[in-house]
Amino acid sequence: MNYLTVENIAKSYGELTLFEGLSFSVHKDQKIAFVAKNGTGKTSILKMLAGFDVPDTGNIIYRKDIKVAFLPQEPILDPELTIEQTIFNADNPVLDIIKNYEKALQNPEDEDVYQKAFEQMDRHNAWDFETQYKQILFKLKLDNLDQKVSVLSGGQKKRLSLANALINKPDLLILDEPTNHLDLEMIEWLEAFFAKENITLFMVTHDRFFLERVCNEIIELDHGELYSYKGNYSYYLEKKEERIAREQVETGKAKQLFKKELVWMRRQPKARTTKSKSRIDDFTEIKHKASQRRKDHVVELELNMERLGSKIVELVKLSKSFKDKVILDKFDYNFQRGERVGIIGKNGTGKSTFLNMLTQTTAPDSGKILIGETVKFGYYTQAGITPKPNQKVIDVVRDFGDYIPLKKGRQISAQQLLERFLFDRKKQYDFVEKLSGGERKRLYLCTILIQNPNFLILDEPTNDLDIVTLNVLEDFLLDFPGCLIVVSHDRYFMDKIVDHLLVFKGEGEVENFPGNYTDYRIYEDSKAPESDTDAEDKKEKKNWKKDSSKAALSYNEQKEFNNLESKIKSLEFDKKEIEQKFLNPDLTQDQITELSAKIQKIMDSIEEKEMRWLELSEKMEG
Repeated sequence: MNYLTVENIAKSYGELTLFEGLSFSVHKDQKIAFVAKNGTGKTSILKMLAGFDVPDTGNIIYRKDIKVAFLPQEPILDPELTIEQTIFNADNPVLDIIKNYEKALQNPEDEDVYQKAFEQMDRHNAWDFETQYKQILFKLKLDNLDQKVSVLSGGQKKRLSLANALINKPDLLILDEPTNHLDLEMIEWLEAFFAKENITLFMVTHDRFFLERVCNEIIELDHGELYSYKGNYSYYLEKKEERIAREQVETGKAKQLFKKELVWMRRQPKARTTKSKSRIDDFTEIKHKASQRRKDHVVELELNMERLGSKIVELVKLSKSFKDKVILDKFDYNFQRGERVGIIGKNGTGKSTFLNMLTQTTAPDSGKILIGETVKFGYYTQAGITPKPNQKVIDVVRDFGDYIPLKKGRQISAQQLLERFLFDRKKQYDFVEKLSGGERKRLYLCTILIQNPNFLILDEPTNDLDIVTLNVLEDFLLDFPGCLIVVSHDRYFMDKIVDHLLVFKGEGEVENFPGNYTDYRIYEDSKAPESDTDAEDKKEKKNWKKDSSKAALSYNEQKEFNNLESKIKSLEFDKKEIEQKFLNPDLTQDQITELSAKIQKIMDSIEEKEMRWLELSEKMEG
C-alpha cells in the first residue's frame, strides 16, 4: 500500500541548490533510512514530507486519511504544560474515546451509550492507554509526570516529543536523528519497540547499529542522484561498494573512448555531415562521463605530534558530587600512552562532568588530577562553535592554526584538513552562518584537530554528523597515535575506535571493562537479568476511570484482560527470537544451556498468563 509519492522535488536557497529532480515513494511497513552528507538537504526533505515546508518545484502526494507524525531535531512543545498534560494534549483519537467512556460511566442508566463507548474502548485497545504511555515515558527517563516542559533540558524535550509520537501510533512516523539525546539503554529499547510495532518509518539517522537493526531499506542521495537499497546497513555498504566499482570501470572506459574521440575531433574536416554532428554530440556526453570524479577522501596520515612523556594523566582518589548525586567516589585511574578509552553510561551519570574535571574546567570535591608536562588536550565539547560575525569557514580554522605537522617534514594545511572533512575550496570561503548544524559540528572538529593535540577528548562527536563524515572521522582517529577518550552513544563508532570502556553506572560506580561496546553487551547479556516487565506494570500511579457496575468484569479486570493479550503476544515474539538463535550451528554448550533457560522462563510466563486469561474469560462468559 502506497503511503506517499514524491515527484521531482527541488529546493534552493538563493544561489545554493540543495537538490533537484528527486523522486521516491514510501509504502506501508517500510522502514526507510535517508542517507546523505550534511548540507545536502536531509532535514529540508523531512520537513517537506511532514508538511512544515514545501518544495520549490515538484509534488508530494499523500494517501487519503493517512496519519503522520514528525519528530524534529528541535521539538515545539507548550512550556506551560506538564509532561503528562503534553501527552493528553496531543491529537490522539484514543483520548476522545476515553473521554466518551468516562462520560458514559457518569450516566449508567443510558445502556446504549454505555455499550457503544465500551465497544469503542475494546476496538481501539484503549484500556491499557495509561499503562502504555507510562511505560514509554518510564523507558525514556521521564518519570516525573508533573514536571513542566519549561524546566526540561533540550534532551528531555526531544525524548518527550519522541514519546508523544510513539504513543499516538501514526501510520507513518518521520524521524530526524531519533537517537540523539538517548543513552544506550534507551536506544536498544527503541530498536526493540520498532521491531515489535507495525509502524512505517522514514528517518534520518547517523546511528549505524540502529540502521542495521531497524531499517529494511536505505535511500541514499549521492552527488545529486538517488540510489535505493532494499536491505539494512550491511547490505547497503556491500551494494554501494559494488556500485562505486562499476562507476569507476565505466569512467575508465569513458576516458579511453574520450582519448580516441579527441583524436578524431582534431582530425575531422571543417565540413561536417549529419553523422559527424551526431558523433560530436556523443563526444560531449563522453567528455562529461570521463571527467567525473568522486569526492570521497581516504585519510592516511602519519601525524607528528609532541611526544607524550612517561606521565600522562593520573587520577588519585577523585570524588565529585552534586548535592545527593554522587558522580565519582575515590576513583583511581592512570592513563597510559596510546590508550583509546570509550565512556558509556546512562544520561545523568556524570560522563561530561568527568571530562570537564580532566580538562580542569570543573574542580573535583577531593582527590588529585596529575597531568604530564607534555600533554596537550584537544577537547571537543557538546557546546559546539561560536564564530565571529561574517567569518568565513577557512578563517575559523586558521584562528587556531595554519597546519598540522606530519612525519618526514610534511604537513597538512588548514585548507587540506577542511578538504579531508568534506569542505571543498568553494565551501571554505562561505560564511559560517550559511552552514547547516551538521556542517558547523564538522567545522568545530577541524578547529580541534588543527591544534595538533596529543590527548584528544571527544564528547558525543557523532551527534549531527552524517555517515559520510563519520567514516572520515573514524579513519582519522584510527591514524591518531596519541591518547583518546570518547563519550558516545554511537555503538558502531565505539566498536571501531576504542579498546576498552569506563562504564558509568551511577552512584559513583565506574566499571573498567577490557573490550569494546559489543563485547560489553555480550558480557552483560550473559548475566541473563530478569525481565522487568511486571515491575514496570506495578509503576502505575493511578486509574483515571471508575470501575463499571455494568460490565461482567470490573474496569481493572477488563484492563488486565486486554493487557494479557498484548503481553502474551510479546512473549511469543521473544520466544520466536530465541528459537531462531538455536539455528546457529556455532553455538557452544554453555550458550545452548543459557538459551534453553531463557526459553523455559518465557514459556512458563506464557502459561501463567494464559491461565489468568482463561480465568477472566470464564468470568466474562459467566
